[in-house]
Amino acid sequence: MNSPDAGNGAVELAVVDGVSKIAREQWNSLLGEDDSPFVEWDWLFAMEQSASASRKTGWAPCHLVLRERASHRPIAACPAYLKSHSMGEFVFDHGWAEAAERAGVSYYPKLLVGVPFTPHTGRRFLVAPAIDRKRIVPILAGAIAKLCEENNLSSAHVNFLEQDEAAALVELGFLERLGYQYHWHNSGFREFDDYLNRLKHKRRSAVRHERAALAEQGIELRIVAGEEIPDEIFPSMYRLYLSTIDKLYWGRRYLTPRFFELAKNFKRYLCFVLAYRAGRLIAGTFNVQKSGVLYGRYWGCFEEHRFLHFNVCYYAGIEHCIRNGLTRFEPGAGGEYKWLRGFDPALTRSAHLIAHPGLAKAVANYLKRERREVMAWIEEGRERSQLKPPPPTDVETQ
Repeated sequence: MNSPDAGNGAVELAVVDGVSKIAREQWNSLLGEDDSPFVEWDWLFAMEQSASASRKTGWAPCHLVLRERASHRPIAACPAYLKSHSMGEFVFDHGWAEAAERAGVSYYPKLLVGVPFTPHTGRRFLVAPAIDRKRIVPILAGAIAKLCEENNLSSAHVNFLEQDEAAALVELGFLERLGYQYHWHNSGFREFDDYLNRLKHKRRSAVRHERAALAEQGIELRIVAGEEIPDEIFPSMYRLYLSTIDKLYWGRRYLTPRFFELAKNFKRYLCFVLAYRAGRLIAGTFNVQKSGVLYGRYWGCFEEHRFLHFNVCYYAGIEHCIRNGLTRFEPGAGGEYKWLRGFDPALTRSAHLIAHPGLAKAVANYLKRERREVMAWIEEGRERSQLKPPPPTDVETQ
């Protein structure tokens, strides 16, 4: 792929076909403390080195790296992939691809800026802490546009980006798309019963019933995190991952066994919820945590039991957050059943640059209609939250 010049004599842009071509410490030097683990070198390396995200699977790495021309020191970067399909992104543009095909426009390949198979909101423009982001983000955004133009790509998509990044891209002609997920927030809960007491009566009774079902079925939950996680559990986590994928007719094996082997390198960010029955592992979740946030990623079970999914995927995660002072729990994309358990809708953003004027106009009109629907549900979902408003503080009652 041709690499455009950054248009600034002091810096130069490189397109790098794998995060392994960049020194780990140099890439991570671009991250702040609040950046998620999914944009760290170790996570991206595991995705690529395991052949989960590779040219063969339709995820050809082409990371954008902005370097000082004199020292070649990276000062900014974007995790980016040349895509030959639209799977594993969680910002669904299959309808756009079909419209492009009907119009005789080649939609693939396209450029994706984001993290493979990981629907989490976070910074997509990684800028060294000492560098002015407001100056650098437009440079990278312009490079993305020029990269598409010079390589005849149909489009560029920046998924699950931060609000300030979306605003900067819109100013440069990108189309903003809104979506939502369901997030749980820790309102200063000291124990699980505090969360239960905030639920409306009907939901509180349901959660207690679902939690009690585990003991009745002889199921025990264990949570292991960080270096407490034994190496021998990782192959089982892969088999649990497959157990879910293989049950779904639309399921795809995005991750390889090698990814779970390489995941041992970032145990410090992992938290597994494991379910046992009669001493045998029957279910589990592969979660990631950093900077006060728990991210639910992969779930699976070898046996089906009543309410097992809700307990392993949600209630155990909530309890873990409360015990460890985590402030937010993002269990992943989809599922309004999460809303029924106190996960309220949270806005997500993506930004899209469409080269074909006719297709761009059609997409823009669609996004206007979709935006109204998304905002209406977020407002309604929050108004009808299953969590009662918190009691007034002493200051509020004075």
